[in-house]
Amino acid sequence: MGKMKFGLLPRIILGMALGIGAGYVAPVWAARAMATFNSVFSAYLGFIVPLLIIGFVAAAIADLGQKAGKMLLVTAALAYAFTFLSGMMSYFTGAALFPGLIQADASLSAQVGASGPQPYFTMDIEPVMGVLSALVLAFVVGLGTAKVDSGPLRRGLNGFKDVITWAINSSIIPVLPFYIFGIFMDMTISGQVGTILLTFIKIIAVIFALHVLVLVVQYCIAGLVARTNPFKALWTMMPAYFTALGTASSAATIPVTLKRTMALGVDKDVAGFTVPLCATIHMSGSTLKIVACALALMIVHGQHYDAGMFAAFIAMLGVSIIAAPGVPGGSIMASLGVLSSMLGFTAEDNALMIALYIAMDSFGTACNVTGDGAIAQIVNRIFAPRPGRPENKSRYAAS
Repeated sequence: MGKMKFGLLPRIILGMALGIGAGYVAPVWAARAMATFNSVFSAYLGFIVPLLIIGFVAAAIADLGQKAGKMLLVTAALAYAFTFLSGMMSYFTGAALFPGLIQADASLSAQVGASGPQPYFTMDIEPVMGVLSALVLAFVVGLGTAKVDSGPLRRGLNGFKDVITWAINSSIIPVLPFYIFGIFMDMTISGQVGTILLTFIKIIAVIFALHVLVLVVQYCIAGLVARTNPFKALWTMMPAYFTALGTASSAATIPVTLKRTMALGVDKDVAGFTVPLCATIHMSGSTLKIVACALALMIVHGQHYDAGMFAAFIAMLGVSIIAAPGVPGGSIMASLGVLSSMLGFTAEDNALMIALYIAMDSFGTACNVTGDGAIAQIVNRIFAPRPGRPENKSRYAAS
């Protein structure tokens, strides 16, 4: 019999539980040792994030540019528009509901690292560049590679992406439970853990309800364009939703998503193009979770926020997490730099974001995957051959 796999989510939950328990009994030397580890790991994580953005975004843009065609442009625009819309829906819902659910406590920010254990030493691992610089560089290199059609450079970008993926899988993902353990131990010692956990519990129900609302809105939009019954279409996609819920993987769900999308009446060529592409670039569910969790933490810390701030954040987030689903927890990893640079998040805030995001990972994936069917319906309405309109094979070839 094969060994039972102990996945990332159970390890994260175990790390949280053990960290809370250790916070009540750990001697000072152990707490300081854990604080030292977290300080070094946080610096390393900050170093990796700009490289992750370059590796993911530049390679993705180069590949998309190589396949440039009308269908690709429309699909990518719809995926980004749906992602941005879900993020704004998450913000406005959270801004309306969270202040009544969450008690603001500005003193929590001052407590982090102040009353908690201090590290024995720190390491200043400076990133090679800032997050915004990494995004600009990724765009320039990706678009330039696509424009000049440089095969060697494209292979180099994909190779660099593979290196960053290896670094994440080998030196970040396995260590995350220990990092979460240290963060929750520090919060327990500092007296913050009760407020934070209560905040988590309250917003989870809102996030789950938001997933349903986002999907209904997406399928209503698709229904208006494609002239279909949105609720019947959404019901048709439920096997894909539950498959993604169980696998927590957009890629593993592609066969089911493809089959159910064609069951909506989408042309097989259109479905065969849009579904695999959207599995990489459509991130409505992931963006929804990140925005809701970020807003909740800002409210808890008593930080200022407004719609303009979050609109800019969501616009950047929709780009920075392109192609991130290929890595476990890739979306939240790719968003850490934007969270820090645009919302002012600390290393402790980012660790909490990682824990909460991974705890609900499969629900975000399920929302992403199910929404792919709505995008495919719209693309199908625009491009698929219909009676009275000549079929244009070049549309598929160009894409």
